[in-house]
Amino acid sequence: MQRFDLTGRVAVVSGAAQGMGRATAIAVAEVGSNVVLVDRNLEGAEATAAEIRAMGRKVLATNTNVSDPADIAALFQRVDAEFGRVDFLGNIAGDGHLAKPEDLTIADLHRVLQNLVVGRFAMCQEAGRRMLAQGRGSIMNIGSLASTTALGRGHIAYSMAMGAVVQMTRELSTEWSYRGVRVNCVTPAQVLNPSLAARMQDDPTLEGRFLKGIPAGRLGQPSDIMGLAVLLASDASEWITGAIIPMDGGNIAMNAGGTPGHAQHVVQTFRAEDKR
Repeated sequence: MQRFDLTGRVAVVSGAAQGMGRATAIAVAEVGSNVVLVDRNLEGAEATAAEIRAMGRKVLATNTNVSDPADIAALFQRVDAEFGRVDFLGNIAGDGHLAKPEDLTIADLHRVLQNLVVGRFAMCQEAGRRMLAQGRGSIMNIGSLASTTALGRGHIAYSMAMGAVVQMTRELSTEWSYRGVRVNCVTPAQVLNPSLAARMQDDPTLEGRFLKGIPAGRLGQPSDIMGLAVLLASDASEWITGAIIPMDGGNIAMNAGGTPGHAQHVVQTFRAEDKR
């Protein structure tokens, strides 16, 4: 288990106030890492920070704007001053925008690309420069099912951006891995967070539609990222780089026309009841 030990290392995690960002920050802290928490919701980031400080870790919480490369550069200068190194980047924060392709404004498209592509690249670049200088480091970008397959439902801006995140991951890995810096991308299916919960409340049919594509029979939970985050941050994954890792309950593996086992079970149950 020593391969998973992150004692003395420094992780920078965006989106750390809630969801997968918070779960990632707590996971790496549990195995020894000091953590820099980034979120526009500073109050939420401070709540995460309090939990991590209780573990005895050093923590910095900031409300850096992850769409702004200048703000990101200032963040890493502060990390230099207070921590002196960066070993892991959890590149998680980001916003999409739902609109039909014929209705999407170019301004909204630019905003999504700035946030999810330019901002994430700037985070990778700033962290990567420091990792290259020290000869080691690991970056975990969060993509989406939308990185590689179409979702419809007005996701075109988000899907375009997430496709870029996957290719950015491959390019950075190809450029940096021989110099000790690994770059991977995790592509979740629907993970239950406040925004998704609100969408499902507005549309009661949405959860059932999602579950039709998830053989595991449930939506993702933020805690599902914790094991992957520790693996990718640690020496246990030192030969894993450039990987696009689904975290999707089997969604990508299933053919679009396939029927998940849990749905088959429901059908078989109804048929058995009919025979009675």
